[in-house]
Amino acid sequence: MPTSSKRIFEGCEVEILFNPRLKNSYIQISADNSITIKTPYKSQSFIDSLLNEKKLWIKKQFEKNRLRPKKVVNLEDEVLLFGEIYSIDSSEATLLREKLQRLKNPDQQKILKAYDAFYKELAKIYLSDEIKKYARIMDLSFSELKFRKMRSRWGSCSSKRVITLNSELMKLPKEQITYVVIHELAHLVHMNHSKAFHNLVESYLPNSKLIRKELKISRVLG
Repeated sequence: MPTSSKRIFEGCEVEILFNPRLKNSYIQISADNSITIKTPYKSQSFIDSLLNEKKLWIKKQFEKNRLRPKKVVNLEDEVLLFGEIYSIDSSEATLLREKLQRLKNPDQQKILKAYDAFYKELAKIYLSDEIKKYARIMDLSFSELKFRKMRSRWGSCSSKRVITLNSELMKLPKEQITYVVIHELAHLVHMNHSKAFHNLVESYLPNSKLIRKELKISRVLG
């Protein structure tokens, strides 16, 4: 049964996802420099050895993150939506604008919570429609759909056919959102990242390999 734990390496958080069904171990670096390890081994000494072995590679990824240009949003004035920055006065930001206007004595924490609530509400509308559309196209069914803000992954699909989507997906370009939706639906057929799994995804999204590379920069695809 999959389990998880956390530790610190080089001043950055490491999330260790243990899954006995995996054949190999994988390391992924998020845009915020958090590290995720997927492995079939529980041994702490193995994790230490893996991190030390990949230390130079990890530092190179940190440097890439430092040099990568980031889209910066001015809180209360702008919002990042579908890969573009919109003015808070735009029609796309109406719901967020209303939430911010209702705040009493707003501080940064309250403002950030308003943004999170906005993304989650929008995700429930937009992502629900997207996943239902592609579930019909792929002739697949899931038992439940959940939404929550996740730090290290864009989505997940459990063995009980429960799909969870990250509300932060609303910040991505629509093409990348579509990839995550198809990716998680494909796990209803293949609960792994095998060649058959990727072939299934690609059959519905021909440029899936390129999109997957873009997404792996900042999150883990589960």
